[in-house]
Amino acid sequence: MAYLELKDIHKSYYLGKEEFPVLKGIDLKFDLGEFVSILGESGGGKSTLMNIIGGLDREFSGEVIVNGNKLDHSQEQRMDRYRRDEVGYIYQSYNLINHLTVTENVRLSLDMTTLSTKEATERTRDLLKRVGLLEHAKKYPSQLSGGQKQRVAIARALASDPKIIIADEPTGALDAENTEDVLKILNEIAAEGRLVIAVTHSQHVADSGTRIVHLAEGQIDGDERLRPAYPVNDQQRRLTSKPLSLRTSISTAYKHFKFHFARNLLIVAGTAIGLFAVILFNGLGNGVQGYVNKQVNDMVNPRSVIVTQYVKGSDSGTEESSSASQQSMMAELSRGATVFKNSDIQKIKDLRNVSDVQKIYSAVNVMIASGNKSTVAQTLTNWNNSSTNSSIKYGHKPGDGEVVLDQNTVAKKLRKGSGKSLIGKTVDLSYAAQNSQGQQVTVKFTAKVAGISSSSAGTSYINTKTLLKAMEDQNVKPNPSSLAVTANTMENSKKVAKQINKIKTANKRVFTASAVSSMISRIETYISLITNILAGVAGISLLVSALMIIVTMYMSVADRTKEIGILRALGESKKDIRRMFIAESLIIGVFSAIIATVIAFIAQVGFNAALSRIAAYAFIQITFGNVVTVFVIALIISLLAAWLPARHAAALNPIDALAVD
Repeated sequence: MAYLELKDIHKSYYLGKEEFPVLKGIDLKFDLGEFVSILGESGGGKSTLMNIIGGLDREFSGEVIVNGNKLDHSQEQRMDRYRRDEVGYIYQSYNLINHLTVTENVRLSLDMTTLSTKEATERTRDLLKRVGLLEHAKKYPSQLSGGQKQRVAIARALASDPKIIIADEPTGALDAENTEDVLKILNEIAAEGRLVIAVTHSQHVADSGTRIVHLAEGQIDGDERLRPAYPVNDQQRRLTSKPLSLRTSISTAYKHFKFHFARNLLIVAGTAIGLFAVILFNGLGNGVQGYVNKQVNDMVNPRSVIVTQYVKGSDSGTEESSSASQQSMMAELSRGATVFKNSDIQKIKDLRNVSDVQKIYSAVNVMIASGNKSTVAQTLTNWNNSSTNSSIKYGHKPGDGEVVLDQNTVAKKLRKGSGKSLIGKTVDLSYAAQNSQGQQVTVKFTAKVAGISSSSAGTSYINTKTLLKAMEDQNVKPNPSSLAVTANTMENSKKVAKQINKIKTANKRVFTASAVSSMISRIETYISLITNILAGVAGISLLVSALMIIVTMYMSVADRTKEIGILRALGESKKDIRRMFIAESLIIGVFSAIIATVIAFIAQVGFNAALSRIAAYAFIQITFGNVVTVFVIALIISLLAAWLPARHAAALNPIDALAVD
């Protein structure tokens, strides 16, 4: 039984509706061990016949039977496997891949076998040694002569251990000496028990084989046996093929990226600029948000909820109120007879997530004198859980008989400079109030300055016991202006505020509660909005980068059209071609993200150093999450940009691709 059989092969090309028959009923049988020359003039259908045998041309009628099995050319994957298992190609124009070395060109087929890396390396060396090119293993095709290139092509054709070797005008571009060398090698290949089919228009080449089939005007008009076929060893073990691995596709893509590094570097740089802007703006948002949070937390405990008596019309319906408005409300309420019932306070203490409740006493328009200088403090409040040590710029929180003065509204008016020199000094304090009988009295007392605070609300702080004793001395009933409720966590403070606002007595609302964390959340929202707007501006440059990658990939497809044809002829699938181009685009994306990240961290150091003159704070804070985000964006952009070019590359007809010069 013949190893390869062609039955009634017909093939036509069409120009519009006009048909041009090329093959007109070809019937041929081929055995292993033969070196068959298909002889004929140009245009006679020789190359078309070879493309059908090689599984590249699928638009024909008739049957191709290999080793007793009929090929179904409509099954894409089956034909890919057929080319990997059975066929090796040798071309007149060599069809080597320029950006791969001699070794890498030969290894292409071996990457689609089950050989280990070590075994594939050894086989590559053996094949190059066989064709006399071992010393040229690391060279590129452009560094070889025509004869050397053809021997590389022969080594590549033999690499996967195919049974059928198709040689399309293998000596057409060679001189006489190299022609004889190639013909000798082809006979040696046939002697190994393979089927060698050579397409030629040279009678000398045809006479070098074991059989000549003459093809003229699409028909067989001669079949001459020159000598017997070489004996075949059916017991010889063969290599086993496998689909191309993802790792190999990525490796091939990286080699092409490296070969055209200068061009790709420009694309990487353009993409990196957009990614750099995104990561820098996000880092700036983190820093500014952290700085604002720090300033707020320095003034007020972020777990604190300020509670006042509910006054109809005084609540806007929202929990988010500023520290300044809270202090103003407390001051107003302190002038009246605001009373917090113990039963209502107990209701707050019993709420879930509440860890402590303290009363806040406030005095307004407090005269503070030191030596021969005096000034008015708009608000004097007892130190409570809503206060923070961070608000104290110098000194410490007030103990028994001590006061903390606001730097801008009090201390600087009593002493030149920062007011720090007041610490340890005794000051006189007085303010007007009503006693228990409703009479106007002046509450007077002295206190030692424990510290200087910096507060946007201009509040000074007094020790609670000290303030209550001064009130008691003048028979002034200490009515708290508000309550400082402490939640167990900052996240729960807003929940606590909502619960307090729902407390009712006799079906009437009792309290107005404002969580400090709500103010922080609002500020964070504004900062995030600004950051996202800036990142959106940077996104425009990313769109441009994506277009650059698309253009680059389409250029790459155009440049590598012949390579695509070669890879398909070797048995790579459409999926392999898509993966190769997508991998190259992803490589561009990864390098862009790496460069953008490095530059962003360098810029972070530089900008923070420059901004340290404004405030001792890192205003740019690039997080691990920002870096991950940039890498994800880079990969998504690269993937989307490569998708259409990759699909276009995979859809190319391998025959047309191989025909490109």
